[in-house]
Amino acid sequence: MLATVPRVSEGPLTELAEFVINGGEVDVALAEQLLRLPLERAYDLMYAAFQVKRHFVGDALHRCGIVNIKSGNCGENCGFCAQSVFYQTAAGTPTYNLMSPDQMVQAAREATQYGSSNFGLVAAWKGIKKGPQLDQICEGIKRIQAEGKILPDVSLGVAGREEMQQLKEAGCVVYHHNLETSESYYTQVCTTRPWRENFDTVRYAKESGMEVCCGGIIGMGENLRQRAEFMKEVAALSPEHIPVNFLVSVHGTPLAGKAALEPMECLMALAVFRLTNPKSDIFVAGGRVQQLRQLQPFLFMAGANGMMVGNYLTTPGRTKEQDEELVRDLGLNG
Repeated sequence: MLATVPRVSEGPLTELAEFVINGGEVDVALAEQLLRLPLERAYDLMYAAFQVKRHFVGDALHRCGIVNIKSGNCGENCGFCAQSVFYQTAAGTPTYNLMSPDQMVQAAREATQYGSSNFGLVAAWKGIKKGPQLDQICEGIKRIQAEGKILPDVSLGVAGREEMQQLKEAGCVVYHHNLETSESYYTQVCTTRPWRENFDTVRYAKESGMEVCCGGIIGMGENLRQRAEFMKEVAALSPEHIPVNFLVSVHGTPLAGKAALEPMECLMALAVFRLTNPKSDIFVAGGRVQQLRQLQPFLFMAGANGMMVGNYLTTPGRTKEQDEELVRDLGLNG
């Protein structure tokens, strides 16, 4: 029998953790209520998320790295992205065509130095179709798999069932594709691609037998109701992995100048992401350095069990030594 939905307006939130652990579902209304808790309740919320994380995924640390295998000249108008053809000049984004398989393998070798278990090949375009480009990427995947040092993942935009099957047969382990934000807010961020296309792409990847990695960006101007909706929309796809990004304001993009979230607001959002997605790997990616600042170690207390290491697509990360020190000081495994 599922536990009764606990009151969260006052007192500690240990009953909330027990509710989720016993199979209770944090719906949109409850998620929004949690996001609206006053700042002095943040540590209660984080502790509940930590209990849920420890129960379902333990204390093992998940680390992943990425490389931009094709940069810039993307025809989409995502307002956060410096790789869009609409904003790349003002943002100063370097552009280059698709990497060769040899370059992909070399980048994967470098990622192993950060202790990453997975390595994502990321391309800036709307999506991938069957043809020479997909064949080239699949060759890179096969070579990375053959070396046996790191698991190859991809983030290639929208794709259909045939493309997913080819990637699966090449040895791709995880397909990454973000919803970005809630369906109700999405048109404020992107108008060149329907939100439903993102959702269906993740479904096709799951149908192929690959694991999926699906999340998005917090802090793009969405209200707390929309933030809660987004978390539950991700949960509807049951992704094995969820990347939580916090907006990094990039010069030249429409979201440049957007007010940054406070570190504690980021941690509270992360905690609610764990409570709405209790069984998934949740890792913090973009914005970890810029938005969490001195509170980065708290991300693991707030329900995350992983982080992206190395540099991101168009913004810098931390050094290998800094992240190794963080993990070591916290006594984390991995």
